[in-house]
Amino acid sequence: MSLSPIGALRQSGSLFAMTLDVLRTLPRRPFQVREFIQQAWFIASVTILPTALVSIPFGAVIALQIGSLTRQLGAQSFSGAASVLAVLREASPIVTALLIAGAGGTAICADLGARKIREEIDAMQVLGIDPIHRLVVPRVLASMVVAVLLNGLVSVVGVAGGYFFNVVLQNGTPGAYLASFTSLAQISDLWAAEFKALVFGAISAIVASYKGLTAKGGPKGVGDAVNQSVVITFMLLFVTNFVLTAVYFQLVPQRG
Repeated sequence: MSLSPIGALRQSGSLFAMTLDVLRTLPRRPFQVREFIQQAWFIASVTILPTALVSIPFGAVIALQIGSLTRQLGAQSFSGAASVLAVLREASPIVTALLIAGAGGTAICADLGARKIREEIDAMQVLGIDPIHRLVVPRVLASMVVAVLLNGLVSVVGVAGGYFFNVVLQNGTPGAYLASFTSLAQISDLWAAEFKALVFGAISAIVASYKGLTAKGGPKGVGDAVNQSVVITFMLLFVTNFVLTAVYFQLVPQRG
């Protein structure tokens, strides 16, 4: 469904307002522990296997490309460092974000959209229950926690896959590959990647919740809301990734 510029601006404002509502509601008690655990387990169950499987070819492609480039430049000893740097800084947060948005976010949007068209959300508001506090906040926190954990999984699997393809297929030296890890990468790269995953998880859940709570038009409207949430989330994730990367390079001195 196409939107006019005014409609797009109005929806952007509503999404921003909901983000502020989520931040304002975060410290409110009682915290929905049961809902949080259920959502975290569900998001992890639908994303952990695809994330692990996707991270292997990501690490392999990076290792093959960098291995070929370092051979041409005569810098094979830095292939491990460059591969780890690429996986750690960019590949792992992006893979995590795409899987969280594509699998977890669509499930969140479909669930809340179904509740909306069944008028369960309206019934909750009539009873004085805040849907943001009861439904959205646990899902946002669960998505953030799972995104951070999945980012660590992608980093490990991606580096292991890069090691296998570099050492086994390109006849690299195992000792040189492992010893060069710390020549370019640093611990702040890991923390930056984890922070990215945290932000990406929050964005995915908030956009999915917003589109689910504003769904209308019956089951077809829920399907449209799911599609729109994925597209919007992907656009926001890539823009946010660019901004966070630029800020990180300005704040943290890089090894040369």
